[in-house]
This record gives sequence, structure tokens and C-alpha cells, in this order.
Amino acid sequence: MTSAELNEIATRWFAAFNQKNLNALLALYHDQAEHFSPKLKVRRPETNGLIKGKVALRDWWQDAFERLPSLRYEVTRLTPYDNRVFMEYVRHVEGEEDLVVGEMLEVRDNLIVKSSVFHQ
Repeated sequence: MTSAELNEIATRWFAAFNQKNLNALLALYHDQAEHFSPKLKVRRPETNGLIKGKVALRDWWQDAFERLPSLRYEVTRLTPYDNRVFMEYVRHVEGEEDLVVGEMLEVRDNLIVKSSVFHQ
């Protein structure tokens, strides 16, 4: 994929997330996509931080949107390479300290097949 195509997917990802548009967000993912997040390890220890498939992704994000209505991400940098784009952003939630986050999206056939979140 080109850098422009990867950046476009990332830009659409942020737009869908910040609008809390689950359908638009899930449309970017392959049906069997995998998602890893340290927050999953904390909130859902049984997952060991990894969920698979759109049903699990929908459940995870729906919970986040309901629990954290002020949640939004501010993009600071996109770094595309080959079939991946590394996204750096700041997580904003009212009443919480801002969190700097890195997230890698792996893309195949214009769909995200794997996403991995990195933060302390």
C-alpha cells in the first residue's frame, strides 16, 4: 500500500472514533481482525489483552464510548510503512490525565487485520 492510502485509513479511523461511529469504525476492519491493548488486560483480564473479530471489537468500543462519553483522540503523528501505519495520539478524557498513545495498524486488502496499542 502507498503511504497516502495508509494515512487515509488512519485518518478515517480517527474520524470514526472521535465521532463514536461504530459502524464506520468497524467497516475499516477485517471480520477476523485482532486487537491488542493494555487497557483490555486491565478491564478484561480474561482476554490477556487480545480480542478477535468485529463482534468483540464492537463490544469493546461500545463499552468505552458509553463509559467515557468525553473520550477523544488527538493525532500527533502518522508514520506509514509497507502495509502498516503507526499512529501517535493523545487520549483525552474529561477528569483524567492525558495519555500519550502509540498504535500500529496492519492493513491487508484495504482492511485493518491487526491493531496493537502501546502506552504506559
